[in-house]
Amino acid sequence: MADAPVPGVHPVERRRILPPYSLGSLEDYADIGGGRGLEAARSMGPERTIEFVVRSGLRGRGGAGFPTGAKWGSVARAGGARHYAVCNAAEGEPGTFKDRALLRAIPYAVLEGLLIAAEAVGASETYLALKASFAPETEAVSRALVEIEKAGWLGDLTVSLVAGPEEYLFGEEKALLEVIEGNDPLPRWLPPYVHGLFATAPQLGWEASVPGSDGAAGLEANPTLVNNAETLAHTAWILAHGAGEFRELGTESSAGTLICTVVGDVRRSGVLEVPMGTPLQSVLDACGGAHPGREVRAVFSGVSNAVLSAADLDTPLTHEAMTAAGSGLGSAGFVVYDDTACMVEVASTLSRFLHVESCGQCPPCKLGTGAITAALDTIRDGSGSNRDLDRIEESLRIVTDGNRCYLPVEELSLVSSVLRTFPGDFAAHIDGSCPVGGRKIPPPKILDIADGIASYDPNQERKRPDWTYSE
Repeated sequence: MADAPVPGVHPVERRRILPPYSLGSLEDYADIGGGRGLEAARSMGPERTIEFVVRSGLRGRGGAGFPTGAKWGSVARAGGARHYAVCNAAEGEPGTFKDRALLRAIPYAVLEGLLIAAEAVGASETYLALKASFAPETEAVSRALVEIEKAGWLGDLTVSLVAGPEEYLFGEEKALLEVIEGNDPLPRWLPPYVHGLFATAPQLGWEASVPGSDGAAGLEANPTLVNNAETLAHTAWILAHGAGEFRELGTESSAGTLICTVVGDVRRSGVLEVPMGTPLQSVLDACGGAHPGREVRAVFSGVSNAVLSAADLDTPLTHEAMTAAGSGLGSAGFVVYDDTACMVEVASTLSRFLHVESCGQCPPCKLGTGAITAALDTIRDGSGSNRDLDRIEESLRIVTDGNRCYLPVEELSLVSSVLRTFPGDFAAHIDGSCPVGGRKIPPPKILDIADGIASYDPNQERKRPDWTYSE
């Protein structure tokens, strides 16, 4: 039977893993079924647990939505002497607050999901990585971990908390492993299931070793599973309630519920859990919709996907529907702009975020995002010409060359979509005027959401492309 709406929660919501209040103890979590998923996984064993997750249809709640069960299976079958499991809670996608909301309200579910994943892929060591600036989340997880250990949930497993840097790329799974190993968040070439934590096998080359196998003497690839906090919390729910019940909400290809963040030009910013397939417009309505007298003009799914215009607001929140609309679901963090927002200003702000956060390992990315941002700034400031549009197009063609992470693809998708969807804003600026008045648009990197108000990190505007900060 599908979940009934929780009293006091908007009718569009279906609360499964994100409670409307914070749980105060492991006992409170056990009262709502906590621990049953881990017990079931240990009773079924790794193979059956993975099969169970496969049957649920769960897809990763972030990025491209890769099937979770398939990801677990690839790590479990990868061979090698050591496997690891990692919870990625280094949430840095602009407009996104879902993982932090979970860690504050119900850290036990995230940790239970991590322990289930470790059992499934044969990991004896696990890590939960989050930003050092996430003080409330760190406190909540640390307290929960002490309770879980006292309750005997860990068994032979270890869980280590890793506090990392503020950089956006800390949340990229290959860079995340570097941070856990004590390095800067610079993405590796190969994915974690091929080249995992503390691996000694070479990342690239033609040495006589096969990633995931024993290879040459002393060389190990250490296949590693990385899932974000929301994905792991869903696995705990699935193991406790059943794969079939999970599928009672959502669609055939995008099953279950989804935690959305909504910020920007809406009456109330917020985090809410809805069935996958819910129209984007319904989620915006749950946050009060646009301000009085205003209309939604554009919605961005973080900085990872193409812009959605007002004509796209009925798009169902599924991977397949968002792709068909020319965008993507990503982390379901939606930044809303109304008809007072200039899209040249928005494009400049978001492009600058990506340029600053680019690590510089791939020169076409760092140089390309920089050239695009400079041209957008010139157009925004009123001194641009069609030549600047040509410069942007030229840079977009090469920005992804040789990329080892998705950041330059985000730049390509986002900027090209704004140019395509809002050509009038650019033409007006080149002609010498802003069509809507040109209010300043801050980068939507969320510090907190409280009482319907989202606060953004003011330091982001001071951040330089070398990851230092201006005075």
